[in-house]
Amino acid sequence: MLDQAYTGQERLSREEIRRKAIAADLPADALTRVDALPEGEYAEDEVVEALRLHGA
Repeated sequence: MLDQAYTGQERLSREEIRRKAIAADLPADALTRVDALPEGEYAEDEVVEALRLHGA
C-alpha cells in the first residue's frame, strides 16, 4: 500500500496516509497503527519504521 501511496510523492500527511489505507481496505489492526502516528508529514521510510515500532 505504501509503495502506491508514495508514487510521485516525497512526503504525506498522517491523514493522507490514513485515507489511502482505508481506500486500500487495510485490516483494522493496520489502521489502528496508522491512527497511532503523531500528526505530521512522513517520508515512506519514516512510516515503515513508525508502523514497525507500533506493531511490535
